Amino acid sequence: MGNTITLAIVYLIAIILLLAFNELNYRRLNVSGEITRKFAHFTATIAVVPFPYIFDSHWYVLVLAFIFFMALLVTQTGTQLKSIHDIKRKSMGSYLLPVSIYLTFLMSDLKDDKFLFILPLLILGISDPMAAIVGMSLSKNNHKIQIFGIKTKKSLFGSGTFFFSSLVISLIALYFNRSVFDFRTFWLALLIAIVGTVAELVSWRGSDNLSIPLSLALVLLLFR
Repeated sequence: MGNTITLAIVYLIAIILLLAFNELNYRRLNVSGEITRKFAHFTATIAVVPFPYIFDSHWYVLVLAFIFFMALLVTQTGTQLKSIHDIKRKSMGSYLLPVSIYLTFLMSDLKDDKFLFILPLLILGISDPMAAIVGMSLSKNNHKIQIFGIKTKKSLFGSGTFFFSSLVISLIALYFNRSVFDFRTFWLALLIAIVGTVAELVSWRGSDNLSIPLSLALVLLLFR
């Protein structure tokens, strides 16, 4: 237990240093808030992927998630963490990220299946910011996607990037998890990519930080 608490404290300090580094880039190098926000999303999410191998109880993750949720909430109206909060659009994604990490870990812990946490968080950490950056960077012929005649805020190139990157991540992860590459591996990876892309496509104000990992964990729970 002592070692676990020490590791939790190390993670806490490491993420604080990450946020400080991100804030320094935002203030000194005038990096866009959208970019620093995506960088923090990527690094923080990838950093928690090993959680199932470090924490044997969801309570540790709950405490860490609560601390960072409160830190984000307290700094919302202040001058701190502008690298996270300085965006023009309205989004609750930063608040939902620690909630999402905890709930996905809880599901993984209750089912005693580390993979239920690892793959969804890999896709959330890699595919989601990749889709956002591509969607923001490419404007020519990058049409907004419409669903039943309703135009979404998601772009064709952005969603395409999410789909193909999550498909590749799923194929690699499932191969190492199942130790075999067969038709079941392929169709499950394809299903994960489709579900994740749809969850990202229909998300609203950053809710994909919650909908993507939970929906993918559910797919793995039902079909793996």
